[in-house]
Amino acid sequence: MKKVILLLSISFTIIFARVLEPSLVIDANESVKDMILGSNSTIIMGTDGGKLKVFDYEKKEFTKVIQLPKIKDFMGDIIDTRVSSVDYYHGKILMLSDSGVGGYSDVRVHENNKTVDIFTENDKLPLVEAKFIDDNNILVAFLSNVVALYNLKSKKFLYKQQLNQSKFSDLAINPQRDLAALSSESGEVVVIEPKSGKIVKRLNGVNLDNVYKVDIKKDIVVTAGQDRRAGWYNIKSGKKDYIQASFLVYAAALNPEATHAAFALDENNNITIIDLNTKSKRYILKGQKSTLNTIIFKDNNTVFAASDDNFVNMWKLK
Repeated sequence: MKKVILLLSISFTIIFARVLEPSLVIDANESVKDMILGSNSTIIMGTDGGKLKVFDYEKKEFTKVIQLPKIKDFMGDIIDTRVSSVDYYHGKILMLSDSGVGGYSDVRVHENNKTVDIFTENDKLPLVEAKFIDDNNILVAFLSNVVALYNLKSKKFLYKQQLNQSKFSDLAINPQRDLAALSSESGEVVVIEPKSGKIVKRLNGVNLDNVYKVDIKKDIVVTAGQDRRAGWYNIKSGKKDYIQASFLVYAAALNPEATHAAFALDENNNITIIDLNTKSKRYILKGQKSTLNTIIFKDNNTVFAASDDNFVNMWKLK
């Protein structure tokens, strides 16, 4: 009897999941590696063509394009750098890109039409991601899974901390920027207070392998796993759960209320919106043409996604 009820429940959620096509398709003309919401109606994209592009989705036009200096690859050829991490805070744009030297990274801040170097290849830092904590401090993650806070005024690291011995995967900051979640190849997610480096929680048990992406809002952390698990944790209550996907889960994001999550659950690059309280599938978002790398909720009803191609899609859920 229990098996029959379970099957009926699964069928119900599949039948009533709404299938949506994009309401807007943005052609960035280059592969978008990362993106973040900017001010007003803008979205900021980092590309593998060495550019930072700002797109106004209400005006439906690019309002700013910043070309970063070209780099030399290991063969000595001059190529475009890859902008792999972007962030936005109080009118400032933070960008991390390849330096072309020894696996080290360049980090820059763009403000008032001026771009300033924070780190270059001369600093010899193998950084993977960088996020603003406030106007004067940035949180950076090393490939070795060291997390560090850097003060832009003093130009010094305030702390460096090794989270575990596994290779770093992803970093997410909550909207208040007082909590950060960092994932690694071990499957563990470490939640810290970015200003102090204090470890708030070590989250284990959902993912058994590399966690490609994390997101954190309110008390909830969601994970996208190589083990085909789309997971979530409640930091305060300790509750955790997951959905077994049919393919590697490359991307995940939470809505502002942290009641629903978006996951890439299949090999067709669809995005599934899950009600975390009931585990029911509410929406299937179609239109992405290659492997997803970033999903963003602007609000509870607007979703953006980028994948390993030129296109960023926007969907309206209502």
